[in-house]
Amino acid sequence: MLKEMWVVKVGGSLGGAAAILDELATFPEPMVLVHGGGPQIGAFLERLGYETRFVRGERATPKEQIEVVEKVLTRLGKVLAFELSRRGRPAIALTGRDARLLLARPRAELGRVGRIEEVNPRPLKDLLAAGYTPVVAPIGVDAAGALNVNADRAAAAIAGALGAPILFLTDVEAVRGANGERLAELDPKAARALIKAGVVHGGMVPKVESALEALARGAPQAIIAKGQRGALHSALKGEAGTRFALV
Repeated sequence: MLKEMWVVKVGGSLGGAAAILDELATFPEPMVLVHGGGPQIGAFLERLGYETRFVRGERATPKEQIEVVEKVLTRLGKVLAFELSRRGRPAIALTGRDARLLLARPRAELGRVGRIEEVNPRPLKDLLAAGYTPVVAPIGVDAAGALNVNADRAAAAIAGALGAPILFLTDVEAVRGANGERLAELDPKAARALIKAGVVHGGMVPKVESALEALARGAPQAIIAKGQRGALHSALKGEAGTRFALV
């Protein structure tokens, strides 16, 4: 029988770090790993001479760039799955195209960028039951093909569909209060108040919003913690990061 499954999200800047891969390989629960790939996508597009444009923090993806984005994310997922398997945790890489895993609606103002409308959790559950760790690239799909999806929001949608807690591994240790203290726990009302007051600002805002989206979609809890050695186990024990839960 499966233990409690988790969704873990890592950014592209963290996914290749040996320390994080070692941590992920020893994660004590069944896990779905969702990864980003912003730095890798940006570097590849630049090499090809494409201009990168961001709108409210999200990468616009014209039709001529979506194939590049999909290739980069797919390859990164394969590398992560290989590295986890090599460390003793069998893993299989997927994108939202596989089994229509992530159905999305395009956001016209951003080109081939999508917002997830439906998650098909069956393939993830089947892989977990068979002892594999699914590694999911944030590519959604509609009738016209691939859509670039924000990785945090993809992870939130997957956690909601599975009814699973989610851990966002990022480059910050936790949400901080007005005095700079680590906030160990927050509920949605308190989190939104911190955003409104400007205490939570800048790049932390979309991270907190993604945690709240996961709760709204059905995840029982969400944790934001720094992706470093010991982070996963410390966050699960409540010794690091910030935990979000409904009151």
